[in-house]
Amino acid sequence: MSKKTVFIQGPISSEFIGQSIAKHQSKTTIGAHNIFLGQVRADQIDCQTVAAIDYTAYEEMADEALNVIREKAFAQFDLICMHIYHSLGVVKAGEICLFVFVSATRRKQVYEATEAIVNWIKTDVPIFGKEIFENSTFIWKKNSL
Repeated sequence: MSKKTVFIQGPISSEFIGQSIAKHQSKTTIGAHNIFLGQVRADQIDCQTVAAIDYTAYEEMADEALNVIREKAFAQFDLICMHIYHSLGVVKAGEICLFVFVSATRRKQVYEATEAIVNWIKTDVPIFGKEIFENSTFIWKKNSL
């Protein structure tokens, strides 16, 4: 059995996001969805503008950490579905790099779960971002909550 990966090369497209939503229309026990989309910002750092982030990960360790997050989320919240997708490679400012999609019977669960899941991803998953400036120099991104 092939293992489903959470990683997508490059930015996460609006078509991919739309297709993910459409796939859930047949699941009639779901009463609420919540979506978090992380987008690359054109931050100003030391008078330089971020043009893109180049994401890398220790994929095996990241998959393991995301599996722990998945188990924790289903144990803590009354969820029906949960999907996480994260970009690898270069994602330009304005493009989507993180897609978290949570579904449950009621809305309260999806709001609380989405916030917890995104925070756990930021603190617990070995995904690294190299912020690339317009002049092609870079710095390593520090995650913040």
